[in-house]
Amino acid sequence: MGRSVRLGVAGCAVVLLTVAGCGDSGPTAAEAGEILKAHITELMKEGSVLDVKITDPGGRDIPCGEGKAKRTFAVTGRDAAPQREPNGLNTYLVGALSAVAPYRIVADPGNAPVRLANDEYKTVITLDAPGNGQYGVRGETECLRTS
Repeated sequence: MGRSVRLGVAGCAVVLLTVAGCGDSGPTAAEAGEILKAHITELMKEGSVLDVKITDPGGRDIPCGEGKAKRTFAVTGRDAAPQREPNGLNTYLVGALSAVAPYRIVADPGNAPVRLANDEYKTVITLDAPGNGQYGVRGETECLRTS
C-alpha cells in the first residue's frame, strides 16, 4: 500500500509540474487561453444555455507590453425562459460557474456586467446579458508570458 501511495503522489507531482510550467510563474497566455475557453464552454453546459454561438474564438496572442500577451474567448446564447431579465441571467450564471471552477466576484454593480476572476489560472470572465433571455459571456486572460 505504501508503494501505491508514493506512486500516486509522484504522479500528482508530475501533473502539477506540467500544469504549472515546471516552476515558471503560472501558465502562459496560450495555456490560460485554453483554460478560459474550457471554463466558458463548461459554463454554457452547466447553465443549460441554448443556441450557444462563439463570438470571439480567441486562439491568438494580443500583445500587452513587456513581451507579454493575453487571450480572449466569448460566446452568446439564450435562456429557455425568454422573459428572464439580464440581472437574473447573470446571477444564474454566477451560480453555475461555481460548479465549473473557483471564480471570485471582482465587480458586481447590480444590473450591469459581473466580472469574476480565477487567480490560479489568471483568467477573468465577464457575464453581460444584453437583454431578456439573452446570455453574453466573454473572458480574457491576464497579461502573461508567451512561452
